[in-house]
Amino acid sequence: MDDIKAGVQYIFQTKNTTSFALSATGHAAMECVMTNMLEPGRTVLICNNGIWGVRSADMARRQGANVKELNTATGSNFSLEAIEHGIKLHKPDLLFVTHGESSTGVIQPLEGLGPLCHANNCLLAVDTVASLGGAPLHADQLEIDVIYTGSQKVLGVPPGTAPISFSARAVEAFRSRTKPPCSFYLDLDWLGQYWNCWEGKGRIYHHTGPVNTMYGLREGLAMVAEEGLENCWRRHRLAADTLQAGLADLGLEMFVPDPKARLPTVNTIKVPEGIDFMAVCGHAMKNHLVEISGGLGPSAGKVWRIGVMGNNANTEVVSKVLAALKDALAAQGWKGAA
Repeated sequence: MDDIKAGVQYIFQTKNTTSFALSATGHAAMECVMTNMLEPGRTVLICNNGIWGVRSADMARRQGANVKELNTATGSNFSLEAIEHGIKLHKPDLLFVTHGESSTGVIQPLEGLGPLCHANNCLLAVDTVASLGGAPLHADQLEIDVIYTGSQKVLGVPPGTAPISFSARAVEAFRSRTKPPCSFYLDLDWLGQYWNCWEGKGRIYHHTGPVNTMYGLREGLAMVAEEGLENCWRRHRLAADTLQAGLADLGLEMFVPDPKARLPTVNTIKVPEGIDFMAVCGHAMKNHLVEISGGLGPSAGKVWRIGVMGNNANTEVVSKVLAALKDALAAQGWKGAA
């Protein structure tokens, strides 16, 4: 558990002592943020540009919090100016941002958000489930207060654990609650003591952890540390660029028009008119054992989603996927395929 804590600090690039892993998936980490940071009387501002904005707002409402939302066009991210306007208008206690919106393939710039929040007496929470390890991120430099990810994405280990980290500001906000969180399992005080985060208190039994899965998480964290985060970021960038260049050669169009707004780990491709997207997915799986996903949430039925993350973030795998996609499109009579 101590090794995992150190690994979590490394992947988030934070010195937060309240860093550990939940015995649950990324959805539970999102709920852990809402459960511990919110209660009736507190306001959260959700940056909603995809399915994770929708779900985080749902979870926040269940806490009895006052939920406000910022919205932008599907396939685009938020400007710092738009977020600043929302903060000035709604005066939230918490700003929630999804770094990598996997339903649309959009990455959200985080620069400037931390100082903006703190200048307005607001905490910053960031979902990095789809992005962490695949795109540069330094939590402490960005002044992020709560950050989490999932084990099954770039870390490439079995699903079921969720690294999460709370800043001293976030812990102080938790301590100032008027009543305990409504969830025992996700209670930060219990979890902090279980993971030996509270100095001088020692460990307590909270729940039976998924031991085998935790060993898997430890190995995934160790592998990223061995490769080095900067090398990991570079590898994912190269693989995504190679994929997008190959898609352009096939005559396909990316769903996110601005290259700078594209999430390298989840690439969304517009389904051309007249093409059966499910038939393409089925052909690629049946003939090449390559799994290509359809859209999710606001992109459902509109795009293919190709994950470039973890062990699959290499040019050899990308070449195989492109070949499978080319063959599947040709079987559909796609004239744009070279």
